[in-house]
Amino acid sequence: MRFAPVLLLSTLLTAAVVAQQPPMQAPGSKNPAAISGGTYTADAGHTLVEWTVDHLGFTPYFGLFGNITGTLTLDPKNLAAAKVDVSIPVVEVTTASAGLTKHLLKPADAGKSADFFGAAPAPARFVSTRVTPSGQTAKIAGNLTLNGVTRPVTLDAAFYGAGKMPAQMGGKENVGFTATTSIRRSEFNVGYGIPMVSDEVKLKITAAFQK
Repeated sequence: MRFAPVLLLSTLLTAAVVAQQPPMQAPGSKNPAAISGGTYTADAGHTLVEWTVDHLGFTPYFGLFGNITGTLTLDPKNLAAAKVDVSIPVVEVTTASAGLTKHLLKPADAGKSADFFGAAPAPARFVSTRVTPSGQTAKIAGNLTLNGVTRPVTLDAAFYGAGKMPAQMGGKENVGFTATTSIRRSEFNVGYGIPMVSDEVKLKITAAFQK
């Protein structure tokens, strides 16, 4: 029992030190002034494209693309000059159904086109052609290449946060955005199951870049 007072004193001292420390805060800021600008590289581990289709009129169904690569060139004093070029590995599509994932990547039968993407689909690619900023939002027009077809697509984008990571976490500058758009998959030669599964595909994007 002689160690009890020492243990109690140690606990009280530790609690006092912790109480005096300021609460931890996330390094990201909602203030656009935190953007330093320059050329950023996509953070593949934190950049996601969620796709959603209507399934038989009963429910929406969604899946994800990740491991996205590419670059963002951004000048906070001239947002209209921003440029983005990203590639999306279609072959790494993720769904909650192993059967569906397998079907999405099913090889084409002899003499026929694949139902969806086929066994070894090329990455999709989005390259911006024009940025129209409005406060902390922007319309980003560009060309989307998917399944061998290139068509114009416009993203409704919004600034999410920016800042510098702590040194112990790499110290890189980060900037993040969200964006939405929709496409018709039939326009990219992915027409299997229409109209039982919707032609319209809604896209919700989380884009993280760092330098």
